[in-house]
Amino acid sequence: MDPAARKDLYPHVEPFDTGRLRVSDVHTIYYEQSGNPGGHPVVFLHGGPGAGTSPGNRRFFDPEFYRIVLFDQRGAGKSTPHACLEQNTTWDLVADIEKLRQHLDIPEWQVFGGSWGSTLALAYSQTHPDKRSLALF
Repeated sequence: MDPAARKDLYPHVEPFDTGRLRVSDVHTIYYEQSGNPGGHPVVFLHGGPGAGTSPGNRRFFDPEFYRIVLFDQRGAGKSTPHACLEQNTTWDLVADIEKLRQHLDIPEWQVFGGSWGSTLALAYSQTHPDKRSLALF
């Protein structure tokens, strides 16, 4: 790749909101929002399973344009209980994404997934085609 064509990541930003959402009788997921609170919503789906998000994931998106939503999937990162496989299927995770969208009162959002997150993004997009504006893998 031509070094001149390389684009650096966006600058580091801190979350303007963090929280926890109970998604089952076993699991509570951690989520955070950063960037522009009135911006175009984008949800980042991390790889793994089990990896969790990191502050660097916020840097994929222009914080002036996007309302950036990151969350740790069941059993991963800051979600509890850690490393729990009970009630932790692909379809449970798809339901969690939709519960989070509703909890944050977001009509539709851009879905961005990397590695395992791309599989999850595809499953969510097929299940909720009217709730996503674009899916990137």
